[in-house]
Amino acid sequence: MLTFETINELTLKITCSGSDTLFAKAGSFIAGESHNGKNYNFEKVLLGPQNNLAQAALGSLLRRATGENLPLMKVNFHGDSVTYYANNGQHIIVYKLAYGETISVESENILAFTNDCDYSVRFVGSGVLSQKGLATSTLTGRGGEAYVAILSNGNPIVLSNVNSQTTLSVDPDALICWIGDGYSEPQVKADISWKTFIGQASGESYAFEWDPRTPVTVIVQPSERGGGIRVGMD
Repeated sequence: MLTFETINELTLKITCSGSDTLFAKAGSFIAGESHNGKNYNFEKVLLGPQNNLAQAALGSLLRRATGENLPLMKVNFHGDSVTYYANNGQHIIVYKLAYGETISVESENILAFTNDCDYSVRFVGSGVLSQKGLATSTLTGRGGEAYVAILSNGNPIVLSNVNSQTTLSVDPDALICWIGDGYSEPQVKADISWKTFIGQASGESYAFEWDPRTPVTVIVQPSERGGGIRVGMD
């Protein structure tokens, strides 16, 4: 069994009891301790974390086609141990998925997840407007220990309309992930007019939006990804 916790916001501590398997961002291991010698090892994930070879191959093809790259390693535990993971000093958020709950997350923001998470790639159709890409990685809880650790450039903020029934609007380039029931995909809202094409763009010409009928929790980082297509004319 694996349990996740954060140390000083910047390090993921994973405690293993017995034997288990973990998927983590390639190269993210920084330290470990175990009794009677090292009892864990690492191997590269060539195609993807899916158990089915055909699904893994299809997922790898989709990620390459949409830029949703996911360099992973598999950590095999063969006894009690504690290991630590980090990535360039980024902040880390740990979330435990309930059975059937889904988190849709940018692949670059995935640090680690347990074998109780089902992984897939899903299209959201926003790639021409944002650096975010045409697809997002999704992880769905399928067991009692479905932990996910995600990365943020700076301390993130959490927005939710589950109880407030408000409309949430988020810049896709600042979005880390959203958590819902698998049907909580955002609508893409574009605010483009003739002013956009004469250099009067606000810099906020598109957004992801969830209305009150779509209960969702969204995590946003205090920085934006570079790139993407910017519509305008100097």
